[in-house]
Amino acid sequence: MPQIELTPAERREHRANAHHLQPVVMVGSDGLTAGVKKEVDAALSAHGLIKVRVFSDDRATREAIYHELAAELGAAPIQHIGKLLVLWRPLPRKDKALDEDRKPGPRDVKVLKYGRPGQRPEVKQLRVLGNQRLTAGGQLKRAKPKQQSVKKRQGG
Repeated sequence: MPQIELTPAERREHRANAHHLQPVVMVGSDGLTAGVKKEVDAALSAHGLIKVRVFSDDRATREAIYHELAAELGAAPIQHIGKLLVLWRPLPRKDKALDEDRKPGPRDVKVLKYGRPGQRPEVKQLRVLGNQRLTAGGQLKRAKPKQQSVKKRQGG
């Protein structure tokens, strides 16, 4: 897979987003094994932006691992600082199966009913079905059927 090329502005944005992240993959004394590559690939597919910690003291080895991961996994190298490597790859699109005939299912809603001042509000858990709606007062009502004009009902 070819390595992704980013502009300096994009790289700076990804560096800022990665600042608070913790390393998700650790490269131990065995170096870059097939298992490590597989884990990095899975982490990139799940998160997009990841940090990798390399426990090697040799900077040249860490640099080689950094570029090898980016080249083989089709990722963009974002940052190499100390023993941390930051890699980014765009998340794959997830296609949802859309069914036009499908109606919305039930959803659970918390409703707060306020009483007198200084008293705790009453919390009610309601299940709103597909043919119901929740009013501003916290009541469940059935959805009204769609209105038709008089002329359409007469077939005119």
